[in-house]
Amino acid sequence: MGCFECCIKCLGGIPYASLIATILLYAGVALFCGCGHEALSGTVTILQTYFEMARTAGDTLDVFTMIDIFKYVIYGIAAAFFVYGILLMVEGFFTTGAIKDLYGDFKITTCGRCVSAWFIMLTYLFMLAWLGVTAFTSLPVYMYFNLWTICRNSTLMEGANLCLDLRQFGIVTIGEEKKVCTVSENFLRMCESTELNMTFHLFIVALAGAGAAVIAMVHYLMVLSANWAYVKDACRMQKYEDIKSKEEQELHDIHSTRSKERLNAYT
Repeated sequence: MGCFECCIKCLGGIPYASLIATILLYAGVALFCGCGHEALSGTVTILQTYFEMARTAGDTLDVFTMIDIFKYVIYGIAAAFFVYGILLMVEGFFTTGAIKDLYGDFKITTCGRCVSAWFIMLTYLFMLAWLGVTAFTSLPVYMYFNLWTICRNSTLMEGANLCLDLRQFGIVTIGEEKKVCTVSENFLRMCESTELNMTFHLFIVALAGAGAAVIAMVHYLMVLSANWAYVKDACRMQKYEDIKSKEEQELHDIHSTRSKERLNAYT
């Protein structure tokens, strides 16, 4: 076999559908984790600088502690789905028969049926989880859109006194009054700062990344379902070939026995 034939054979064994889904998953997770982490850091800066909020001493669960928890969750998501994407690519190589010449049809189909069923269930659960993450990520986008709208309206409507109270978003307790109004200096500085615009767009990109991860999970479900059907048909075909080979061997044995009997009778 020449070099060209070897390249064609290798390219034919690549699971392109799983490869596309993996690239989309990595891109979505990278956008969500990277932009989400920086957006959370920008949120901390905005709360401390313009809303004059400070971290609570002790083990009290405040908004800054929640942001730190979200950052650790982002670290875990990035590591977990990096490994999961590699596992799905390996599963794609097995079920597309890329190593069929090494292990044979029976071992591939038997292993592939168990692996495909497990990954279908796991990917479905991850898809539901990413749908929840997407819905949750839309909340800060909505809050920053309201803040961006107030900044825009304050420049269009002179003399209007518009306020943004953090209590209406559940960021602070009812007893705390943390709000900024258009007549305050902090509000004007916040609207003119780059942190607000950058954080708002980072959350939008993180939301797009979460949506891309959902699409990747749906793509994986289609690929895994097709792989499940493939290994199931391959197993049935293997059983059919075994029965056919057995029947042919029995016919051959019967024919050989009759030939020997005729030869003995002639002798």
